[in-house]
Amino acid sequence: MSSAENGMDRGLLVKTFCGLLLRDLRVLSRELGPFLLRVGMQPLLFLFVFTFVMPRMAGGGAMAGVGPGFGEVLLPGLMAVAIMFSGIAAVALSLSTEFGITREIDDRVMCPAPVALVAVEKIIFSALQSMLAALMVIPMAMYIPATPVYPDLHRWWLLAIVMILSSLLAGALGLVIGSSVSPKHIGLVFSIIVVPITFLGCVYYPWAYLDKIRWLQVAVLFNPIVYISEGLRSAVTPQVHSMPIWVVLPALVVFLWFLGRLGLRGFLRRVIS
Repeated sequence: MSSAENGMDRGLLVKTFCGLLLRDLRVLSRELGPFLLRVGMQPLLFLFVFTFVMPRMAGGGAMAGVGPGFGEVLLPGLMAVAIMFSGIAAVALSLSTEFGITREIDDRVMCPAPVALVAVEKIIFSALQSMLAALMVIPMAMYIPATPVYPDLHRWWLLAIVMILSSLLAGALGLVIGSSVSPKHIGLVFSIIVVPITFLGCVYYPWAYLDKIRWLQVAVLFNPIVYISEGLRSAVTPQVHSMPIWVVLPALVVFLWFLGRLGLRGFLRRVIS
């Protein structure tokens, strides 16, 4: 095949990918209100209850410990939750519809591009939603808590790297779930898998604080949300003790590679069958 033909093929793939992405963005723009409500409600409520209501209820009593310092711990954790829930929902829920009785997925895979490109587009589109969801948490943390939390953005490059890797990882996990779980069981998966790994993902406490429960501190290392939370903690609240970044970034890459391969294999098997 000549170089001109290779260039035409690459151009066609780029145009097809952009077409798929623009189609999804167009659909999202029509449902922007429900999307913002869905991704913003949970962090809004957590910040309101734990950093606004409870410090005022404490009045210097036993619950005062959840005040200012807790907001700094909670901010990156809520960003991690926003990334994970938005990324998984964007892929898994859409696949549960497209793999349903209507087989809407067939319309996408008929485009002039490899089937794998459709899966990659879904991951990237979900990553865009996840990053938007995470960024929405920052202004909430600045205005809702009794003692505002101001993220340290001096290491913006680290924040960008962690957010990109984390968002792609969440989309890859959504692809795994969406391509391997029956549509009627998607809700059950969120209850028995997604919610537990979130609570055990160092969202509401730094990983280092688990040193008193050593077996749990080791066990949660197999949870990808731990590295998302700790990476964001290192990026936006460096004053809070967090896992070394030289551990976090390779772990995010490994989880992304593993879940990406697993999800792509499941997607191809589901579509071809």
